[in-house]
Amino acid sequence: MKTNKKFLSILVVIATVISFTGCKNNASSLKTSQKKQPTTRTITDMSGEKVKIPTNIQKIGDSWPAHNEVLSMLGSGGKIVATVLTPQGRPWLYKVNPQMNRAETVFTAADVNVEELLKTKPDIVFMPLSYKYGDKIASAGIPVVQLAFTNFEELKNCFKLTGDILGTEGKQKSTKYNSYLDSKLKMVKSITSSIPKNQKPKVLHISSLSPLTVDGGDSIIDAWINVAGGTNAAGEIKGNMKVVSMEQVLKWNPDFIILGADTKNSESVMNSDVWKKVTAVQNSKVVHNPDGAYMWDRYSAEEALQIQWAAKLLHPDKFNNLDIIKETINFYKEFLNYTLTKEEANLILSGKPPIKPQ
Repeated sequence: MKTNKKFLSILVVIATVISFTGCKNNASSLKTSQKKQPTTRTITDMSGEKVKIPTNIQKIGDSWPAHNEVLSMLGSGGKIVATVLTPQGRPWLYKVNPQMNRAETVFTAADVNVEELLKTKPDIVFMPLSYKYGDKIASAGIPVVQLAFTNFEELKNCFKLTGDILGTEGKQKSTKYNSYLDSKLKMVKSITSSIPKNQKPKVLHISSLSPLTVDGGDSIIDAWINVAGGTNAAGEIKGNMKVVSMEQVLKWNPDFIILGADTKNSESVMNSDVWKKVTAVQNSKVVHNPDGAYMWDRYSAEEALQIQWAAKLLHPDKFNNLDIIKETINFYKEFLNYTLTKEEANLILSGKPPIKPQ
């Protein structure tokens, strides 16, 4: 009996030693594993620059107005701590993503308030290629990722890169958005690609009326006009927001005029004798572009809606089954997690801001 007890005691001691050793080894392995987890990684941004960024991004600065919507769509709208936007300038974005109200406005197109930016402690800053103060931000120790797109492929690449930077959720949502955009491009082009050139209306997209500026070729505006089955009246001019004369507009004589967000008091201008010489004005084919969480027409994630709206505008008989109000409501629910009312969707389609609460 004593021998059995002694034997059991030895077994207990051995088991305890093995258990302790195993736990120690596991703890050691876990510790080693944790040590091996990288805190940074290197990506290549859309300028071609290699940028070292944190693997765990919790706070974001974004100086590209349109890209703030992209972050919101990819599940990181609540991580924006520094922005270029204001609630007055982008009321729909602040409505669908109220977390934007916590972000500090520290950027402009021309400069950045580095002192205020540092107070927000961003892990990363997104910036468009056209802005010139990236070195100032990088010198403050904040990684800068530059982005840009002038066509639909680059738009998809912008989503893909941003999603990859943000992590698993961002990747999944960027894939979903790109699939949606591809499906809508395919749907629209399956109809408009067979339209003869002489049946494609000339479309003039006006950025502002004073000074008179238009959007030409080699731009996303030119891209969606062509996809929608139109011809860019200003296509011979390359780039965005190019100043032109009224004589040039009369020479182009567009069939449709689409007015961007910065075209206030358009009615008084269009009622002038000189504008009445333009075919689009004579035929009441002058419309305001939709304007939502971001402007649909200009470097926006809502280009996916823009191509559908523009196609129905230019060729209503070929897209009579397309319910753009329903499509807008579904898009906002799917990608911005916001349930638009029909009235709100109509405001966006008319280029109008949300109605302020009484």
